[in-house]
Amino acid sequence: MRTRLGAAVFTVFSAIGLLAALTLTIERFKLLEDASYVPSCSLNPVLSCGSVMVTKQAALFGFPNPIQGIVAFSVALVAGVLWLGRVELPHWFWLGMSGGLLLGEVFVHWLIVQSLYEIGALCPYCMVVWAVTMPLFVLALSRLITTASSTTDDAPGTIGRFFLEWRWTLLAVWYAIVVALIGIRFSDYWTSLL
Repeated sequence: MRTRLGAAVFTVFSAIGLLAALTLTIERFKLLEDASYVPSCSLNPVLSCGSVMVTKQAALFGFPNPIQGIVAFSVALVAGVLWLGRVELPHWFWLGMSGGLLLGEVFVHWLIVQSLYEIGALCPYCMVVWAVTMPLFVLALSRLITTASSTTDDAPGTIGRFFLEWRWTLLAVWYAIVVALIGIRFSDYWTSLL
């Protein structure tokens, strides 16, 4: 992916993630103020933010998870804007961004498992966060690999070349697996709609 396009996608996905995290935080505060409040993302028994927000998994570290998203996506958005503006961020920055997004991926995957198999409901805004975190990680890791190559005048190694060549296929497979898991887990509900 050309650098400019990668920067634009990184910026847009960061903004989408930030918007989803902000919306989730506002919805959570409204629910804290009024226990009878029905969040805008509670659409049916399966797509139900309200039932997800009240679980212990929704505040793993003692405060609502979306607050972490606000911080993380704000940092990513600033990085995306700088990248888009052709500001050369150092290799160590992309190393940190990739590491942070990897931790975000681990957390997102834990939340996916919890939503599917423990909570038994899906939060649409949370799924937006899931959907943007993976491509952000892919783009940050791609940038890390290319900045390492440009600072050392070495071509990426075998693993780096493999990743750069297959990253979008790997991302598509990841999306397909998550969609399949959702389809299988809630197949009874989906078929009842037909």
